[in-house]
Amino acid sequence: MSDADDGAGHWQERAEAAEAELGRMRVARDERLIRSELKAEAIRRGMVDLDGLRLLDMDAIKMTEAGEIADAGAVLEQLRVDKPWLFGRGGSSSTAASPPRPEPARTRHANELTHDEWMAARAVLLRRR
Repeated sequence: MSDADDGAGHWQERAEAAEAELGRMRVARDERLIRSELKAEAIRRGMVDLDGLRLLDMDAIKMTEAGEIADAGAVLEQLRVDKPWLFGRGGSSSTAASPPRPEPARTRHANELTHDEWMAARAVLLRRR
């Protein structure tokens, strides 16, 4: 065997190791993407405890060619049915519940005011001049 054969074998081994490492990195990237997509969808659906995503079978979840999860909504809806306590409810004191909508201040007509209220409002207006 010549030195050229040893060098070619060495490069071949390095190329195979690099391809294997690239494959592992792609799998790790896909897992991170799947987790982040699921987290975003879970937050949109009102999931209170994101640790509940660990209950999902990640091997069953696949990505599309576009890099999205094909059935993230269906997966999380099934999780909501199976484990409803992981998701917030409208009447709870959870921070996931939306606060009441503020109503615009309604101006009152002068005819609706009591005499004392009218006098106070008049004084405020006169001070502004």
